[in-house]
Amino acid sequence: MIPARRPGVLALIPGLTACVVVALAAVAVQALELRLFGRGWIDAIVLAILIGAAIRSVWTPPAALKPGVEFSARTLLEIAVVLLGASVSAATVMAIGPGLLAGTAVVVVLALVISYGIGRLLRLPHRMAVLIACGNAICGNSAIAAVAPVIDAEADDVSAAIAFTAVLGVAVVLLLPLLGEFLQMSDVRYGVLAGLTVYAVPQVLAATLPVGAVANQAGTLIKLVRVLMLGPVCLGLAILTAVRGREGEAVTAPRRGVAIHQLVPWFIIGFLLMMAARSMGLIPAAAVPVMADTAKILTGLSMAALGLSTDARAVARSGVRIASVVILSLLALLGLALALIYLLAVA
Repeated sequence: MIPARRPGVLALIPGLTACVVVALAAVAVQALELRLFGRGWIDAIVLAILIGAAIRSVWTPPAALKPGVEFSARTLLEIAVVLLGASVSAATVMAIGPGLLAGTAVVVVLALVISYGIGRLLRLPHRMAVLIACGNAICGNSAIAAVAPVIDAEADDVSAAIAFTAVLGVAVVLLLPLLGEFLQMSDVRYGVLAGLTVYAVPQVLAATLPVGAVANQAGTLIKLVRVLMLGPVCLGLAILTAVRGREGEAVTAPRRGVAIHQLVPWFIIGFLLMMAARSMGLIPAAAVPVMADTAKILTGLSMAALGLSTDARAVARSGVRIASVVILSLLALLGLALALIYLLAVA
């Protein structure tokens, strides 16, 4: 088989241009908010998602836009995550505290068990319940993609789980700031809440950057702990799947291995390296705000791409039962997150 070639730079331009236009429209709307109301009720990052999704609901972008939109939604956002590592020092990690970091791991385990139980209670097949549980508890689509080959999941199951998780992930990014404001949470508490509940690492940026740097740092660190749980979870599932096979369950296809980059994505490693460089004084203080501003610009472009890629009609196609399991699982995760925050009296 001839490997698929990556799109060239010229192929990215149409989609990148579309994302720039949407992002600039979001900035313009925020400026209009400031002029009319004296404050920005909805941040430009969130507006970029809403404007992009509104466009996508009435217009299907042509194929020529796809490479640039996909590049913006994924690669630019991953670069933004790496750059934000420069804003986090060892002192920030120590401020979070070992209790909260350990509690995050406990929340992941409990969320896995509860979500799987909800799935089975609503009569989802074992593999589908596992996919949704991992996506909900760890890191959304990335976890689903990593776990699928471990448990021999069918392509249809993977597609259905990813379709709804992608749409719901956007909804969480949009609604979580409203919940934080309703509960009058401090920036640290809100950051922890976002880190514990938002599906993907890059989406934590969109949910926390409008609130502030402290919320962003806390959310990113907590989210990293969740992502790092993917390795142990995949190992455990591989063992359980092997045991189920030996006990007589039919295995439809040979289990495939999981690449290391699926367990620990490159941008997570980059974030940690940047954080280490900042802690060792290798990054000049004057460069930190420049890198943070660059990350925010890239995030805005990525959110525009995310909106242009979000097809709300995918929710209807994924089925009521799957939708119910994902929503109930997310609510359970939210409850666990709030319990941990208030139990540990996070500042």
